Amino acid sequence: MKMSGNTVLITGGTSGIGFEFAAQLIKLGNTVIITGRDLVRLDAAKKKLPTVHTLQSDAADPKAIAGLFETVVKQFPKLNVLINNAGFMRRINLHDQDIDLEDLNREIETNLSGPIWMTKQFLEYLKTQESAAIMNVSSGLAFVPLPISPVYCAAKAGLHSYTQSLRVQLKNTKVKVFELAPPLTETPLVDSFEPADLAGSKAMSVSKMVGIAIRGMERDNFEIRPGQSNALKLMNRIAPKFIFNQLSKSVNNMLTESK
Repeated sequence: MKMSGNTVLITGGTSGIGFEFAAQLIKLGNTVIITGRDLVRLDAAKKKLPTVHTLQSDAADPKAIAGLFETVVKQFPKLNVLINNAGFMRRINLHDQDIDLEDLNREIETNLSGPIWMTKQFLEYLKTQESAAIMNVSSGLAFVPLPISPVYCAAKAGLHSYTQSLRVQLKNTKVKVFELAPPLTETPLVDSFEPADLAGSKAMSVSKMVGIAIRGMERDNFEIRPGQSNALKLMNRIAPKFIFNQLSKSVNNMLTESK
């Protein structure tokens, strides 16, 4: 896929992976629109990237997505790339009796339902473009779960499965379907975790990870697994019990805390 001259919409683009995508894609000569729920953070991103376009929107709200679509296609009729990046990850103890049922589901709404809704909303428009692409940002944890983040991992595994099906269903269209499964990456997403929770995993720099992703898209590598993500998928094939047990060790600390 040609990685210049596109018009790209990135959800969750005010920080982390989404912001880095915006920065690198702008340098390559693309028009980039980022979304986010927080107007202050959008303004801050705009100050850092003066040529980026910002739109306030919630990627987990179907009504907001419908409104976003109307705005984007009107202001940016050449839109041809959608990057479903918005997401968040939490440490959740399933023994906690105070967990609110509605709150418990938030990671599914943002990390799984959001990309499904965004794709549905924008798909027909993307199909009219001469060349188009959808990238869903899943996780290396889509292949092997980290049990201290059960809902996040379940959502990302679902997104991985959905992306595979989407790719097959769009095989006779001009829309290419990519999946980026990042490893542990130096972003704000992991700030709520203790070092012991992520022991044994070294975070990849976000600039390096996004650079690999962009080169993967350029080469039409439809499932991009940088660094440890590739190892996770491989280990889940050859030694699934071993790798799952390794990622399960941090649960011991969580269970001790809850006593």
